Amino acid sequence: MADRTTAVVAGPDERGLGEELAALGVEITRIDGLVTRAKLDAAGIADADLFVLTDVEEATGIPVAKELNPDVRIVTYASRSLPEFVATVADLAVDPDLLGPGTVAEELLADDDADDAESVGAEPDDESEP
Repeated sequence: MADRTTAVVAGPDERGLGEELAALGVEITRIDGLVTRAKLDAAGIADADLFVLTDVEEATGIPVAKELNPDVRIVTYASRSLPEFVATVADLAVDPDLLGPGTVAEELLADDDADDAESVGAEPDDESEP
């Protein structure tokens, strides 16, 4: 991921996951209302690291976000389950009644740090056993 993690947050964020991410240094762009291709483009989804959806009614935005940025990590933070047609596209679905926004934000960034450490610390295994 880039030097600074970026996230597009779509839907009402009553629990404050966007604020928790911002407090940890994530650059946040928000989408209010319908999640359309035009709004995703305007929000910078093509370069975003995370797409956080808090309204499963707008789940049709998930495949559009993946089409515009195949590497974006899709996170839903909602009490209701995702519709079946997009459930397999999302990388992570979290029920806010089970995990608070601070914990989710920390874990999302911890995963990024672990991925970075693996890619930086990984060395090819040039030694082959006879």
